[in-house]
Amino acid sequence: DEEGRGADRLMTQRCMEKVNHLAISVMNTWPGVQLRVTEGWDEDNLHPEDSLHYEGRAVDISTSDKDRAKLGMLARLAVEAGFDWVYYETRSHIHCSVKSDRNILLRSGGCFKGDSTVETRDGVKKPLAELQIGEHILAYEPRSGKLVFSEVLFFLDRNPNATSTFMKIRTSSGKELTLTPTHLLPKRRADKNQLETVFAARLSPDDQVLVSQNGVATLEKVESVEVTEQSGTYAPSTRVGTLLVNGVVASCYAVLESQSVAHYS
Repeated sequence: DEEGRGADRLMTQRCMEKVNHLAISVMNTWPGVQLRVTEGWDEDNLHPEDSLHYEGRAVDISTSDKDRAKLGMLARLAVEAGFDWVYYETRSHIHCSVKSDRNILLRSGGCFKGDSTVETRDGVKKPLAELQIGEHILAYEPRSGKLVFSEVLFFLDRNPNATSTFMKIRTSSGKELTLTPTHLLPKRRADKNQLETVFAARLSPDDQVLVSQNGVATLEKVESVEVTEQSGTYAPSTRVGTLLVNGVVASCYAVLESQSVAHYS
């Protein structure tokens, strides 16, 4: 965790299961030696755009003693642990990845905290834990770029007792949005002029996100992004596929890094 933000511990459920299995195998094979994950989720755009590190489906591994002579056996143990792809990426570590567990993640992979608020049609700021199906909440219409009120159709997740890893995003005006790493939201990078929809975990300081300001969707700079553990997960789905949470525009979807594909699938 060289970044110091816990990002290397973020991964899909399937990847985590394989890592845990492999960790036990390593300890059984070499007493006193542990599995060492040198890279997991990457949030600094250091990999190619299609890298599975951005989806939490890939890890770079070695052993805690950094003994390169163990890499051959480590690769074999990784295959036996159930990783779908294993290969020597460098002489110092092995790269492993897993297939998508989208069906699992679509049920629990993208959520907001229950005390996060949305704005209802009558102007009330309501916690997600109290939101009901059929209510109309403030959302963002991508084609027009305008803020609209959209009906809540259902909840993709609604679990007050679940504990999850969240990304806490703070904007320059002090708005805070806490959502799971695989949740989507629109952003604009400082070096680009167009909006793109990305995983929350790929957001970086100085990126810009959409916020509500005087009833208009406005770009605002991200001041900080940090990883935190919180309880309570809620994911309402609106008719337009977006919503404003704590005044910040976010998607209703997660895991699949495409707003249009997710909305029409």
